[in-house]
Amino acid sequence: MPDDLSTAYPVLTVPSRVQLVGFIAHANPQIRLAATENLVPYSTSEPEVFKSEGLQPIKNLKLLIKDHPKIAEHVLTMLVNLSGDPDVLTELAKDEKFLEVLLSYMIQPEEPNADVQAMLLANISGDDSFLSVLDRTQKAPAELGSDERIINQLMDLFVKGQDGGYNKNANFDYLAYVFANLSKHERVREYFASPQDYDGVVPLTKIKVFTEHKSDVRRKGVASTIKNTAFDVKSHPSFLSESGVNILPYILLPITGNEEYDVDEALAMLPDLQLLPPDKRRDPDAANVRTHVETLTLLTTTREGRDLMREVKVYPVVRETHARVNDEAVREACDRLVQVLMRDEEGEGKTEAEILAEMGENPRVKEIEADEDDEIVEV
Repeated sequence: MPDDLSTAYPVLTVPSRVQLVGFIAHANPQIRLAATENLVPYSTSEPEVFKSEGLQPIKNLKLLIKDHPKIAEHVLTMLVNLSGDPDVLTELAKDEKFLEVLLSYMIQPEEPNADVQAMLLANISGDDSFLSVLDRTQKAPAELGSDERIINQLMDLFVKGQDGGYNKNANFDYLAYVFANLSKHERVREYFASPQDYDGVVPLTKIKVFTEHKSDVRRKGVASTIKNTAFDVKSHPSFLSESGVNILPYILLPITGNEEYDVDEALAMLPDLQLLPPDKRRDPDAANVRTHVETLTLLTTTREGRDLMREVKVYPVVRETHARVNDEAVREACDRLVQVLMRDEEGEGKTEAEILAEMGENPRVKEIEADEDDEIVEV
């Protein structure tokens, strides 16, 4: 197939959207290109067009992710938009062969559509059946330096691929939403908290460094993943240990601004929070700030966690966050945390079950659910 479809064939005048849907399976690649390009807007404005004949158009689109990269780009964009529909999502998530192709393409260092593939994977990961990815394997490219577990390959793509570091065509930011959705499952929370055989590293230590990344998507997904993983109470000692995951600085820095503190308060804070530059700003997204404060509350579940937060003066940071972030949900989250930190320990204290019940039993990243205002792909 020619590299440049637009010059290899004459321009085609495309008919109605109903005919277009039929043309996506045409044998002529130039007709497929014209059909898929012109159908992209309908994937948001008239998604029902793609659900005819028992979702046959969706089944055709799934096959075309292996087509010419220009055709595949349009196809993937449509599938991202259409996967907000529960029927379409199920059709994608249950198709083992489709997922195999999607995952095998995305990890290639020269793949031109890796980012939109990551967006689609983010939506698919909202389906509970995608938990099976934890047991999936495939051969990794030598450049990735990963093992055969796909979950580890996705983690290494996310870390090494930021800002085009692995694939010049992609930043893999949307994999943060994949991790956030997966981390609602106990098995995945255990994965994030456990050293991996191939490199001996705890996955949570790989993503914690992105809590202040420039990408809104990356910060949001990582914040939700850390919060969800914090529901694994048995891992809290490792999370809080300086020789372990040492997560506390990476939760506190995003909610810290350039405020000045009393000398006694400042000297007792974690070293990372001392002598911050005058232009230091807390995360501009109030939802991220709230998520981090809720994570801190989860980490007060144990007596050791509460004692450590008192020792390193978490309260002043939360106090300033409460005063300076004009968001009711953030202030309520700060109030709940302060109630835990400022009360006496003897004869009091909520149980682990009570704290976890307050935080919710089924953590889930909400940013990519179908009924949210924010779209993963805007056409």
